[in-house]
Amino acid sequence: QVHLVESGGGLVQPGSSLRLSCTFSGPSFSNYITTWFRWAPGLEREFVAAIDWSGRNSYYRESVEGRFTISRDNAKNAFYLQMNSLKPEDTAVYYCGAGLKVNNLRVASEWDYWGQGTQVTVSS
Repeated sequence: QVHLVESGGGLVQPGSSLRLSCTFSGPSFSNYITTWFRWAPGLEREFVAAIDWSGRNSYYRESVEGRFTISRDNAKNAFYLQMNSLKPEDTAVYYCGAGLKVNNLRVASEWDYWGQGTQVTVSS
């Protein structure tokens, strides 16, 4: 059984940085593709970033490209989302996810496991 736990959310001012972490409990973490989605009030859950099992290939939604970086450490069974130059529109609950075979990275239902979410609020 796979269990994911996020940490690192909080309240920050525009222009600030945050680093989200997701710890993976279960077998064979290095076999999983991993992702971050976010969910803001009144909006659908949206794809933020994903990284393949090797860590060599990463993917981003356009609005965070150049500001956010997804990474992973297979030795620690963990992956991360470094968020820089945060904007108020980045405010959301951020969820980490994992999947073994994902055909469309940007579709939430394609992923197998989710964490409980961590709140990120960007406000002055």
